[in-house]
Amino acid sequence: MSEVREVLRLEGLRKSYNMGQPNEVEVLHGVDLRLDSADFAALVGPSGSGKSTLLNMIGLLDSPTGGELYLGGRPTRTMDDEARTALRGSQIGFVFQFHHLIGAFTALENVLMPVLVAQGRPSRETLDIARGLLADVGLEKFADRLPDQLSGGQQQRVAIARALMTRPSLLLADEPTGNLDTRTAADVFQLLRRFNEQFGCAVLVVTHDPRLAETCDRKITLVDGRIVSDEGMRGDR
Repeated sequence: MSEVREVLRLEGLRKSYNMGQPNEVEVLHGVDLRLDSADFAALVGPSGSGKSTLLNMIGLLDSPTGGELYLGGRPTRTMDDEARTALRGSQIGFVFQFHHLIGAFTALENVLMPVLVAQGRPSRETLDIARGLLADVGLEKFADRLPDQLSGGQQQRVAIARALMTRPSLLLADEPTGNLDTRTAADVFQLLRRFNEQFGCAVLVVTHDPRLAETCDRKITLVDGRIVSDEGMRGDR
């Protein structure tokens, strides 16, 4: 395991919508949070608590209206769209409840997608990395299959391999097992944990499943746009 390092830090993060309008509403109210490379954490909270908004902030898909978000030590709030896109592409991997694979592409081509978008034609080294990731998720024999030739669990494993293609420092998983049966969900969850340990990739899982949250090393609870508890193996934070 590599040395533990800071991956993400939020300082007083705020997000408002309809700024300056009579119907302005603040959804996140000064959120402070830190994730290190060894963290395997769950983000939980009731519907409407701000989880999706916070995930969009952390994933650099939207900009906060106050506070600061540091990714790999770099402040991001005042970055332009081009810089944010480049940083997101190199440092963050996403896994969603629905895999969002491209139906006309093979499993291998779907895993390669982040590189194809950024660089175009893949190199031999890149192809080897993609094939290695498919092997890591147990699908090396399915590289040439299309998504509709794979089971739901296999498609989700392809999505995990795709998320890891750029060796991100942070993996964001939004209800990654919500569309899977219990046994397949457990397998996918173990894959995420293995990559957390193997690559030193911080993992933040957004989930409504209390059983899944309890198996994470850390549980962060968001209520009404504020973190009300942050519990883990190293005690409350």
